[in-house]
Amino acid sequence: METVKLALLFGAWYLSNIYFNIFNKQLLKVFPHPLTCTAVHFMVGSILAITMWTLNLHERPNIKIESLKSVSPLAGINVLGNVLTNVSLRAVAVSFTHTVKALEPFFSVIMSFIFLGTVPTLPVAASLVPIVTGVALASTSELTFNWTGFLAALGSNVTFQSRNVLSKKFMLKGAGMDNINLFSILTIMSFLILAPIAIAVEGVVVTPSLVESLRAEGMLLKAIIASVSFHMYQQISYLILQRVTPVTHSVGNCVKRVVVIVASVIAFNATVSMQNAFGTALALFGVFLYSQAKRMPGKSAAGEGGAADNAKEAAAWIAAWRAKHA
Repeated sequence: METVKLALLFGAWYLSNIYFNIFNKQLLKVFPHPLTCTAVHFMVGSILAITMWTLNLHERPNIKIESLKSVSPLAGINVLGNVLTNVSLRAVAVSFTHTVKALEPFFSVIMSFIFLGTVPTLPVAASLVPIVTGVALASTSELTFNWTGFLAALGSNVTFQSRNVLSKKFMLKGAGMDNINLFSILTIMSFLILAPIAIAVEGVVVTPSLVESLRAEGMLLKAIIASVSFHMYQQISYLILQRVTPVTHSVGNCVKRVVVIVASVIAFNATVSMQNAFGTALALFGVFLYSQAKRMPGKSAAGEGGAADNAKEAAAWIAAWRAKHA
């Protein structure tokens, strides 16, 4: 039953990702307001989070003013990352946005070095080469390429990896929140931050005629589905991470990106050149190598602390392997 549950979670993770990316792209074509669309995503996610706590589907967090002050910078980064992702999705093909976002490990290494002082091992550094090379090959042959979409996708990588690294640092301080509650609080705070900005910048006024035009084209329903999928796939990701090892989760995340790229190419009948396909495949293969290299025991250049952390990880990995094969 646990295997069945895990398979269903992976299926729901991938399916919600597909729905979000395809419906969100269709919405942005008809309603080209990325800030407003992102604010709607946060609004729906906030409603879902509050409903989850109200119905006791998940333990309520112990929210304190000090905790909210600590989380507020993460919320700002979260807003910027999601807005940039939608800017990229509006400007270029979904497949290209996700190809560029395959650079996440590259920026993760950089952000970890800047904020945590962690220096990557040689295998980790080597795995970044095919990632960067693959994205470069795919970018130079992408038919929908433009600098707005490309730079926005790069910017979302920087912001999301900064958020992830800072979230880890925040969680280590012991705020009394698990990943699901932290993400839910970030979503609510992100909506409160972005909503007034979206109104001031894009000035979208919700009128009956606007609602009717979106409803007539089926965009209103797709916007709701995309918003629900946006919140659900991230929640499901945390549920999966609770059941599998980090390396399994990383491999699953890599496969998820492949599934989303293939699904978007089929959904939008996109033309993909041989160089573009090869570059995308090379980048994703590099992501897979990165996920494997992260679990390899090795001495970190960060010093004794890094070596000790690697030794602990190696010992834990060996003990788990022995228990599994005993």
